[in-house]
This record gives sequence, C-alpha cells and structure tokens, in this order.
Amino acid sequence: MAQDATPGPVVVELYTSQGCSSCPPADETFAGLAGRADVIALALHVDYWDYIGWKDSFAQPEFTERQRAYARVAGARTIYTPQLIVGGMEHLVGVRPAELAAMIARHAAMPAKAEIQALREGGAVRITAVPVARLPQGVTVQIVRYMPEATVEIRGGENAGRQITYRNIVTDWRRVGTWDGATPLSMTVDVAPGDSGVVILQEPGPGPIIAAARLP
Repeated sequence: MAQDATPGPVVVELYTSQGCSSCPPADETFAGLAGRADVIALALHVDYWDYIGWKDSFAQPEFTERQRAYARVAGARTIYTPQLIVGGMEHLVGVRPAELAAMIARHAAMPAKAEIQALREGGAVRITAVPVARLPQGVTVQIVRYMPEATVEIRGGENAGRQITYRNIVTDWRRVGTWDGATPLSMTVDVAPGDSGVVILQEPGPGPIIAAARLP
C-alpha cells in the first residue's frame, strides 16, 4: 500500500432544480466552490419539481434516484432541494455556508484512503489507483461529465422571470467498473472529447467517496 498520500479534492454534490424557489441561494453559494482546486463541485439537477410549471432543462431521473439512494442509506424518508452531500457522507439541507465550509474542511483533513491518477491516452482515459488504507467493501469506479457553466432564462414555475447562471452542471454519471481496493487499479475507459469530467472512487451504497481526480 502507498504511504503518506496527500488528500485529494473534496467532492461536493448539490441537488438542485430550476423549479425550486429555495435553490437559487444554494446555486450561488455552490458557484463559489466551482473554481476551487481543493473541491470538485458537481451540480445534479433533479426532476421532481418539473410538475409545477417549469421543466428543468438539465434534470435527469438518474440524478433523482442517486439522491434517493443517499436518503435510503441515511435512513431518511424524504428528499429535498437544495441539498449538498460532502464526500458522499455528510448531508446538508438548505443554505448554511458556515456549516458547508466546516464540512469541507473536515473532509479535507481526513487521511487519504487511496491515491488516484487519470491520464489521457488518445480517445481514452487511463485510471490508476493504489490503496493507502484497507477498503474492505470494494469500490465503484465512476466517470462524471459536466458543463462548466450555463445561463437559463426561467419562464415558468416558482422561479419564473429569473435568469440564473449554473455552474458545473452534471450531464452524465456513469459507473465504469469496480475495484477490490486491495491491489493496484489500472483500467482504460473510452471518454469522448466534450464536457469536463472527473473520476470518482466510491464505496457502494452510495457510501463514502474514497478519492477523486479531474480528467485531463
């Protein structure tokens, strides 16, 4: 196993919707994270607000299901927007910047469990990782693609008449393999040019995020 690995960026997921009147302040707070090197900020737009008069142009049912899966793991019966999930572990509903900053700092200070690298090889990405600590549950390997920025004029629903700029909008969250977490990982995945992206290693559940790296 690798020794004394440097902790990588902290993954922060925002569950949001263009149709939710409580979400714009969270979207604004989240935008402040998007440019930080020590944070991988990912906005997942959910579809359960679409019925009230405005269909979110970025929403995907798979993102709603991911949020529901987190709720099941946490023993929660209800899902909300806006909700932030830090490191796949800590949940924060609403807009509380001080609590969010404390969560990010806490996760940044945690010892690394794995070292990960993503290297571009033509039309593919080579993902390598080595364990730092034992990972008995194994790990899911995921590639996430996102648009860095887009502005939307909202013409219906609770935010009708507003123009909102969104950051790091997830377009695809794809499971590409598994890792036993014991032996070194090496795999190559076809990744077409286009949106920005990251590789995320996460315990099943979804559970804690073990490591993450931006795609070159």
